Amino acid sequence: MKTLEKVNGEYQAQLNDWISHEKAALDLINVVGKLWFDRSIELILFRNQLVDRSASEIMNLHLYAKNIVKKPITVYETLALATEILNSKVGAARIDIGKLAFEWHQENANYKTKVDFINDKLKGLIGVTSVVTPKDVVLYGFGRIGRLAARELITLAGKGEQLRLRAIVTRGNSDEEIVKRADLLRTDSVHGTFPGTVIEDLANKALIINGHTVHMIDAKNPEDVDYTKYGIDNALLIDNTGVFRDDVELSRHLKAKGIDKVLLTAPAKGNVPNVVHGVNHETVDLSTQRIFSAASCTTNAIMPILHVIDTEFGIQKGHIETVHSYTNDQNLLDNYHKKYRRGRSAALNMVITETGAESALKKVLPHLSGKFTANSVRVPTPNVSLAILNLNINKEVTRDEVNAIIHKYAMNGKLVEQIQYAFSNELVSTDVIGNPCPSVYDSQATIVSPDKKSIVLYVWYDNEYGYTRQVIRFSKHISEVRRPFYY
Repeated sequence: MKTLEKVNGEYQAQLNDWISHEKAALDLINVVGKLWFDRSIELILFRNQLVDRSASEIMNLHLYAKNIVKKPITVYETLALATEILNSKVGAARIDIGKLAFEWHQENANYKTKVDFINDKLKGLIGVTSVVTPKDVVLYGFGRIGRLAARELITLAGKGEQLRLRAIVTRGNSDEEIVKRADLLRTDSVHGTFPGTVIEDLANKALIINGHTVHMIDAKNPEDVDYTKYGIDNALLIDNTGVFRDDVELSRHLKAKGIDKVLLTAPAKGNVPNVVHGVNHETVDLSTQRIFSAASCTTNAIMPILHVIDTEFGIQKGHIETVHSYTNDQNLLDNYHKKYRRGRSAALNMVITETGAESALKKVLPHLSGKFTANSVRVPTPNVSLAILNLNINKEVTRDEVNAIIHKYAMNGKLVEQIQYAFSNELVSTDVIGNPCPSVYDSQATIVSPDKKSIVLYVWYDNEYGYTRQVIRFSKHISEVRRPFYY
């Protein structure tokens, strides 16, 4: 048996090791802040942002990195690499320090120093001065997605060189209404407290959010506002209301002075392109198109996975079933609703309803249109949903092969921001709250039939936050303010 002295010694040694790591995490936070605010270099760790994180959060992200890439990536290594980037001549960019640390583990024998490694890996970013014209942003509507978008736009603003939140349009902007909307921005029952400051400037009908003056504008009609009166011009307007859904209705925003482009945060009708960033965003002609749709949260969850499976194995047909958290469209208690079943209490019932997932294929992955059926069940949870993809494919596969393919796309390529590979046997819906990826692939739940040509995949998604991050990604693309990246 161990002596008491030895047990206490081991305890203290382990604690000292943790404290040492935590100090390194604090140093990393300092370097991350300098890179972000002084150089417009954003460091992420396997798609997870490092800006505005605590030391404990930094430590947890490193533990995730260790599990996902099966390499002992430590905060000491990411700190050392981040410090070298700080001392380098890398220009404004978005860099995955986790990917760099992983590659350092694999390739360090090929380099004399970390300086040589950084100079080689980031050679395309060194000395490059990317000229980005900041884009003003107007949020039209301030509900669930609007408030999360405001949080993200402010958090990711940095020196204001990309997207700049300038105004929020609502019906009514009395002092009482501004105060209430400020309170809703500060606190959220699902997503917690906003880690920043929100000050009501009632004299000027504005909110000052982390030093950013955001005008609170009252408007009953899209074309009524003259945004240039507020110093806003050539702006991107993000419509979060869902009231205007086709090109004719959404074009009303373009009649307002100061608006250049419009992005709808809901599935669009008519000739408006429905876009899932990472899947089909490059098909849009930014020189001619002025109205866009970021599709739905479910569409953003399933399309990256369907794209991967169809690319690698070919899809014959399938069924999509979404288990979706209730939304404000449903009634809290039984009452009249224009749609069947949605009038029953959302907090007490599972409710079968339709989903636009299959129809979205026509615009996002049109070659798969007609091969799917789809339905949805609303359930009594406030956030996070689950898509179940039952697919018949062209090739025989094993469970390990399917998971390996998804893991590959989650780690490398154009879908690394869209797909997160989850490996926990204990994963449940609340674990996905605040996940930045629209598709969280549950590898432990994958099923392959005995004939090896039918598979069932489970994809979680934060239907509020994960979707909002997609909206911001697409907003940067259509505003042409995306910096060079390495991930």
